[in-house]
Amino acid sequence: MIIEEELELMEKTMRSVFIGEVADLPQKLGKTVTIGNKEIAVFKTENGDIRAIENRCPHKGGVLAEGILSGDYVFCPMHDWKISITDGKVQAPDVGCVQTYPVEVKEDRVYILIHEKVGGEGNCSTPLAKGV
Repeated sequence: MIIEEELELMEKTMRSVFIGEVADLPQKLGKTVTIGNKEIAVFKTENGDIRAIENRCPHKGGVLAEGILSGDYVFCPMHDWKISITDGKVQAPDVGCVQTYPVEVKEDRVYILIHEKVGGEGNCSTPLAKGV
C-alpha cells in the first residue's frame, strides 16, 4: 500500500517534456536538449533504445552529447571517461556518476520525464571532481 502511494506521488511530481520525434534523433550520436536549467544528452543506441543523461562528465564537465557512443556507454570527449547511459555510473578505475532521466516514446514522439520540484532527481549527487 505504501509503495502504491509513493508511486502515485512520484507520477504526480514528474512532468513529461516532448523533445522531438524518434526519427529526429541521430543513431549512435548524442543530441543536446535543454529543459529549464537542465542540459541533457539524449542518445539513440544501435538497437533503437533512447537514453537521457546529464550532459556533463563528473570529471571536468565534458559535454557528453559530443562523446563517442559504444553500446550502452558514452566516452567523454575530454578525457575518455567511460559512462553508462543506462545507470549513469562512471566505469572503473574512474569514479562518479551522472543523472539519468526516464524516457517515454508514444507514437514515435519522445518525452523526457523531469521531476517538478528542485532537487527531485536524486540518482546521482556526485559533484565534479577537482584537480584530477
